[in-house]
Amino acid sequence: MKNRKFFSLVLAAVLTVASVLPCYGATTKEKISNAQAEQSAAQSQLDSIQSRIDELNSKKGESEEYLQELDRQLTDLKDRLEDLASQYDEKQEELVQIKEELEQAKETEEEQYDAMKLRIQYIYESSAGNGYMEMLLSSKSLSDLISRAEYIQQISNYDRDLMDEYQATVEMVKEKENQVLEEQKAIVQLQQESNDQQEAIQELYAAAYQELRAYSEELDQAKSSESSLIARISSQEEEINNLIRQAKEEEIAAQKKAEEEAAAEAAREAAKEAAKAAQNSSKKPSGSTGSQNSSSNTEKEDSSEKDQSSSNGTYLGRFKLTGYCACSTCCGQWSGGTTASGTTPTPGRTIAMGGVPFGTKLMINGHVYTVEDRGTAYGHIDVFCGSHSEALSFGVQYADVYQIN
Repeated sequence: MKNRKFFSLVLAAVLTVASVLPCYGATTKEKISNAQAEQSAAQSQLDSIQSRIDELNSKKGESEEYLQELDRQLTDLKDRLEDLASQYDEKQEELVQIKEELEQAKETEEEQYDAMKLRIQYIYESSAGNGYMEMLLSSKSLSDLISRAEYIQQISNYDRDLMDEYQATVEMVKEKENQVLEEQKAIVQLQQESNDQQEAIQELYAAAYQELRAYSEELDQAKSSESSLIARISSQEEEINNLIRQAKEEEIAAQKKAEEEAAAEAAREAAKEAAKAAQNSSKKPSGSTGSQNSSSNTEKEDSSEKDQSSSNGTYLGRFKLTGYCACSTCCGQWSGGTTASGTTPTPGRTIAMGGVPFGTKLMINGHVYTVEDRGTAYGHIDVFCGSHSEALSFGVQYADVYQIN
């Protein structure tokens, strides 16, 4: 019966502890909630800015490619204009050559005309003014007549051929001149078209360049905002970790206080029971001794637990445990690299948690780990595993955590 009462007292003490614990650090919880809300808002802004940065980087890349294409077109037009100018100069040289050929043809015509006049004058003087007919009639024989007739025919044919040749030359030179003039006109038109295209592309280039500058300026502003938000989120993360650590300390303090109050209440109840037992000592002396022994044993167990806690280090609280590895699923862009502290992650040694300095030694389930990485808030420890399957098998656990002094 007395044992039952004693256990009832112990149960009451446990319930007292349970009733005290949920009330710890209500103000701290509110601070944590507010800080997390602010951090969530900042993270939302950061996500929006980072999305805008990606969009601006894409547009900036497109503008740069467009400018490169316009620059290539301007270079092609410049080369084309230089080529057209060279063609125009060549045609101008051809015109000069054609004019020289035309002058030569005119000189040839004059020479032919002078030669023809000399021949006609010779024939006229030789035949005493009777011309070719007198020349033929004065033939001394038939063969002489045929010879003279052939000579006259040859002279006429020669003169005719010269005249035809001259006319053909003049026509050819004129045709070449007209052709070169037409080609020059076409070149001038192409030059004008190329100049117009060049002006249009230069306008597009100027507009694209201004657009690129606008993207660059907005991108710089977005990156500046991104840096500010990242710094703010990091500061908020540190504040949240400090608040969580404070809440854990308040929880531990509340738990200790509740245990002390429960122990004091149990001691008072035990004293009352001992007093009653002393009054009835003549009837049941052994019961009183058993009750006192039970109370003494409880105190010894509590003392033993405190000694064990002291030997393990500073009790931080009951933390959530998960597992992770160096794969891309667990670490994303930092997969396969070093930890946030610069060390090589090692199973059985490396853990990740915020709110404490790198190198902090924590005892978990009797094993000592070192905080070398980040990624979780204070109170949530990520234990490094050798493979992703081991990390999945680790699951979600909870354990008492001690900081090694």
